[in-house]
This record gives sequence, structure tokens and C-alpha cells, in this order.
Amino acid sequence: MKLLFKQRFFSWFDSYDIYNESSETVYTVKGQLSWGHCLKIYDAMEHEVGTVKERIFTFLPKFEMYLGEQYVGCISKEFSFFKPKYDIDCNGWHIEGDFWEWDYRIIDADDYQVATVSKELFNWTDTYAIEVYNPQDALYALMLVLAIDAEKCSRND
Repeated sequence: MKLLFKQRFFSWFDSYDIYNESSETVYTVKGQLSWGHCLKIYDAMEHEVGTVKERIFTFLPKFEMYLGEQYVGCISKEFSFFKPKYDIDCNGWHIEGDFWEWDYRIIDADDYQVATVSKELFNWTDTYAIEVYNPQDALYALMLVLAIDAEKCSRND
């Protein structure tokens, strides 16, 4: 399953549209007014399906992930030089990526690829292609990509 993650150009808060291979909207992400990032994820029928919420007052950025009201894990930035590293507490996954953070892979506990993420260059807004190998993992993979993108945006502001 391939998803195209595209940030909206005109938006007061972080807002994204996520499309499938047929250019159909699969998810819509809307930023909420809050301390830190709070991203609500809606399915194509406009039902809220998930949330990525930045925890504030932490030494390094940390994002909690929820399916509905149920906590499903978190992603935390680890202290490192040069190459950003993240600690993931979700499904036993971890991330391997490049120096510039534009291309990375989500790997499960058995070293199988869950998803690959690549940033598409030369776009007006942040645009990522997400290749998810099991469609059941799509929402979890999307939440991780949202958290990493939010952390990078906070760091660059």
C-alpha cells in the first residue's frame, strides 16, 4: 500500500492530506490549538481515528500516539550527534534512516520492513511517499511519520 503524505499549503495549523495510489484521500490530518503539536487523524468518512500529541516539558521531544482514546505508544528523540535517532515504543518497531532524515525505514522486531518513507523534493510543502507493506500497519506508520515531521519542524523553527 502506497500513501502520499502532503502538507496543505495554506493552513494556520499543521494540516495534511494523505492519498492512496489512486489519488483518493485516505486520511486527513488537522492540527489543533495546544501547547506543542497535537495532530488529529480522520479517515475518509471524517471519523477521528488517531492522535499524535507532543508531550511538553520533556528534555527531548516526545510524541504520544493514540487510536481513538487508547494509548498505543510513543516516539522519543534520543540525544545524538549528527544523525537524529528515535526511540519507538510501539509494536516493537525501530527506525533506520539517512543523515538528512529524508529517507528512512520502519523495521519490526524481526528485522522485517514495515514501511519505507521518502521525502519528495522540489514541492512547495512537505511531501512524503510512504510504502506500507501490510495495510493494517498504515495508520501506525502514518503516526510515526507525523511525529518525526513535527519534531523536525519544531527543530527548524
